[in-house]
Amino acid sequence: MLRIMAVTEKQELLVDIPLHNLMNDNIKWFWVDFDCPTDEEVHLLDSYFHFHPLAIEDCMHLLQRPKIDHYEETNFFVLHALHPETLKAEEVDFFWGPRGIVTFHLSHSQEVEEAWRRMQDPGFRKDRDHNYVAYLIVDKLVDNYFPTLYKIEDQLNELEDQGENRTDIQEKTEQIYDIRSDLLRIRRTVIPMRDLLYRVINSDKIQGVKDQYAYFTDIYDHLLKLTEMIESNREMTADLRDSYDSLRSNRMNAIMKTLTVITTIFMPLTFIAGVYGMNFVNMPELKWTASYYVVIGVMMVLGVGMYLWFKRKGWFD
Repeated sequence: MLRIMAVTEKQELLVDIPLHNLMNDNIKWFWVDFDCPTDEEVHLLDSYFHFHPLAIEDCMHLLQRPKIDHYEETNFFVLHALHPETLKAEEVDFFWGPRGIVTFHLSHSQEVEEAWRRMQDPGFRKDRDHNYVAYLIVDKLVDNYFPTLYKIEDQLNELEDQGENRTDIQEKTEQIYDIRSDLLRIRRTVIPMRDLLYRVINSDKIQGVKDQYAYFTDIYDHLLKLTEMIESNREMTADLRDSYDSLRSNRMNAIMKTLTVITTIFMPLTFIAGVYGMNFVNMPELKWTASYYVVIGVMMVLGVGMYLWFKRKGWFD
């Protein structure tokens, strides 16, 4: 689908006008959005807009890393959105020229849709130009990173609040590793976007950035905050993981200590039972009338005595 928005010299907003009208003298700036384009629409990038072949190739070959390329008067951006469920990066490209913005995305972009509706808001200032549209698109992409990170923070806080009252250590440990995996996916998107914005705000080749410098700097600040949140959450997951591993080790040690005590108590009893189970002919004790009761008594005294001795030493604490 191809969508077109343009503003005239008289600050009139035009929507869905024919593509060939964009070159009219009364058009001040325009925004063309390629939303899930067909092959014929993709061909317009070359036949109508005459963008550089390498930039067009990058549009069609997913998934490029976030970057910026300069082609004469046009700047080509590769940006990443973040899918809220799968946390996979979704590419959004746009061409930033002296008179307009051309966005391109092979799948529907919620962020671009939000920016499109924002520009058509009756209360929106019509003196905004295509440079502000570029800022708006990047800002929407970055802002939609926050809900996912806030959700992860809530999960971590819930795990932390449970303290020592953990009933299923294995399940909680798996949750920690899942969260660390999610943070790694987000980090792969946020860090390259942060580096890209740093290049953008320090570049002298993009005139539009100078006009919207304060706005792009604000986006960069958001990306710095996102980076700090990711690193902080990763440290928290590491601490929780170590805590769970320590708790699991302590429980395992307690189990092993109990089993060791039980085994130690039964060692002399097993020895006595083994001696009198050999059935040698010349064993006088076997012919005693009270031998059975004596042996059982000795075994009971040994077992109870060892239990009390171990308990006094604190082995059952």
